[in-house]
Amino acid sequence: MLVTVEVLTIVLVATATALALAHALELPGKLRLPREQYLAMQAIYYPGFTIGGAAEPAALLLTAALLFLMPGGTAFWLTVGAFAGLLAMHAAYWILTHPVNNFWLKDTQLGGTGARFFAFGAQRASTAAENADWTVLRDRWERSHVVRAVLGLASLVLLATAIAL
Repeated sequence: MLVTVEVLTIVLVATATALALAHALELPGKLRLPREQYLAMQAIYYPGFTIGGAAEPAALLLTAALLFLMPGGTAFWLTVGAFAGLLAMHAAYWILTHPVNNFWLKDTQLGGTGARFFAFGAQRASTAAENADWTVLRDRWERSHVVRAVLGLASLVLLATAIAL
């Protein structure tokens, strides 16, 4: 059972990291886009990244489960580090990224689960974002994914090392 949880955890952490890394790698090109093109591009991420984004809380939960299954010693502490990195990655989404997502999506028609997910905090975020320059929001969104990619990669390396020991 431990091996199954380890493999599933690695796959989910890798998926969550890949999504953040994909956004981070787009940064140089997207910073060159004018407002209209940038805003048009933002809508392409939904629903695909929304579906893939489910890997992030699942990875966090399975990493927590690994903490209970992992024997003590170095592997345990590496897993603690991976869990902390994933927790920080998740927090960065809710604090930095999600409020800006609500602004980008304010004129996008979403349905089902995506509509409910992005509605969380939408009113508060939309009011604050209305007064901000679009480049401030763009920079916050783009840089938040760089932070998330670094945290995800660090967590993935720590977790892979823990499992390899």
